[in-house]
Amino acid sequence: MTALTLNDDVIAEVRGQVGLITLNRAKALNALSLGMLRSLTATLLAWKDDAMVKAVAIRGSTKAGVFGGFCAGGDIRFFHQAALAGNPALEDFFTEEYALNHLIHHYPKPYIAFMDGIVMGGGMGISQGASHRLVTEHTKMAMPETNIGLFPDVGGGYFLSRCPGRSGEWLALTGDVIDGSTAVALGLADQLVESARLPEAWDALAALDWTGPAPLDNWIAMVSGAARTDSAGARSLIDHYFAMDSVLAIVLALEADSSEWAQHTAATLRKRSPLMLHVVLEQVRRARGMTLADDLRMERDMVRHCFFTQHLGRSGATSETVEGIRALAVDKDHAPRWNPLRIEDVTTEMVAPFFDSPWLTHAHPLRDLV
Repeated sequence: MTALTLNDDVIAEVRGQVGLITLNRAKALNALSLGMLRSLTATLLAWKDDAMVKAVAIRGSTKAGVFGGFCAGGDIRFFHQAALAGNPALEDFFTEEYALNHLIHHYPKPYIAFMDGIVMGGGMGISQGASHRLVTEHTKMAMPETNIGLFPDVGGGYFLSRCPGRSGEWLALTGDVIDGSTAVALGLADQLVESARLPEAWDALAALDWTGPAPLDNWIAMVSGAARTDSAGARSLIDHYFAMDSVLAIVLALEADSSEWAQHTAATLRKRSPLMLHVVLEQVRRARGMTLADDLRMERDMVRHCFFTQHLGRSGATSETVEGIRALAVDKDHAPRWNPLRIEDVTTEMVAPFFDSPWLTHAHPLRDLV
């Protein structure tokens, strides 16, 4: 067993011929810090060129032990503090996080994500690129960024836009939570595994014989179960409403539908940042025709505008994102003061500049991604 100690919140070791990573920041639901991103990147780069490491697996931990929770996302409290303080580490965080997301999607060895418990935001960024995405009956998956005045980043435009029908728009705009079976049905996971079998599955990886044919296929067959019926039962409604041309058209049509699902969905959208709903719909629809690298570059542009929305004369405490984080995670009053207040008041002129890059092509922080 070989251990790499780069950060107390990331435990990395090699057992057998598999590199094993445990996210160890349980008190914060394994929310990703800049230090954790750097540890993950350094570890994956080291194992990428190590002939003794045949595959990589990643899991989360909880206060009760390993498994039970994967990763709740990026450290939004850090985002809030850094934005108010003008801390340049905020810029580094997103550049390095998106580069890590790209590395995982293009990793040359099997990368197995044990997506048990909460898998949200940045947790999706370090799992959606996996070659093997395992979920359980306890998985709670979401991209809830519109709830904090942000957008589904970490490649969210890329992987959500590739969900069947218009389920990507639905997940991106509402931030609704889905279970493991639904994640499999929507192409956001590959295998459903009983949570009780995760320790056995984890340990079995270290014992795999990599000289035989298809060792991971045999391992998957051993640990996986059948996914239950897709619980996104409103798929036809999702495809109908979330294919509409604009956020306003979607919301008005939902509000005109008296069904419980439509009324609940419309009410959810009315609580989100009106400005960012418009930005997110544009993001997902642009990303549908983009490569991952181009999507990540676009999202890097967008996140700069989220914290420094110069075209609206807003930055720091007055940005949608900082205000959204304040309301949800800092003051916890759950009463964000969105600007504009209503979906009806968002204009094209407010939305379009989010997609203008603040960098020249040769100077873009993610220019080397292909």
